[in-house]
Amino acid sequence: MTGGARRIGRVIALSLAGAGANVAIGYRTGGEAAARTVLEIEAAGGHALAIQCDVRSEASIRAAVAETVEGFGRLDLLVNNAAVFESAPLDTLTTEQWDAVFETNARGPFLVAREALPFLRAAEGRIVNIGSLGGMRAWAGHAHYCASKAALHMLTQSMARAFAPLVSVNCVAPGWIEMDEEKADAASVATAEHFAAKTPMKRNGTALEVAEAVLFFAVGPKFVTGQILAVDGGLGLV
Repeated sequence: MTGGARRIGRVIALSLAGAGANVAIGYRTGGEAAARTVLEIEAAGGHALAIQCDVRSEASIRAAVAETVEGFGRLDLLVNNAAVFESAPLDTLTTEQWDAVFETNARGPFLVAREALPFLRAAEGRIVNIGSLGGMRAWAGHAHYCASKAALHMLTQSMARAFAPLVSVNCVAPGWIEMDEEKADAASVATAEHFAAKTPMKRNGTALEVAEAVLFFAVGPKFVTGQILAVDGGLGLV
């Protein structure tokens, strides 16, 4: 999986390992965090590798896929989780900001899937992309992020048609997810409380709930493909 060293990606990696998967944890700059996650998985009896992978680089992706297959012998599941999030007023957004978000959030999953596809076809495997509620709803201060995630949602459906019948492709789209490291920041707490009050379920989501949705697509019915599953407590309905 890409972006598996920290935050939601780390919880997804731990959950996949807990379900019995061997996990290759891709990271761009979080080598120490990736190594700690590997140690945690191995301490629980699982198997994991930390693999440097910059999803902006075709050469880096190609090397990471090769290292994964060499390490585990096969590739059954790709989780495209690596992403960047940025706030910026749309009327002052630069082309550099726009391109930086798109090259990771939209082009990256395409490139990783393309390189992994021969191995996924051989294993009749699956792809799970991590989208966002922002790809379904317009957020004025995050236009480039929202557009990139909307592109990933459409890419999911295009992949589902193109890669069938051997490979299923689905997408998990989280809403507001609370992370423990943000609870010490007063501004983050206030924002979390604001979204919890708006959400029909009257709370925000957890990283574990996102991971559980990924596990559904990873081990659930293979006949399910091309789906965008919002994990948002109903926030998208408001």
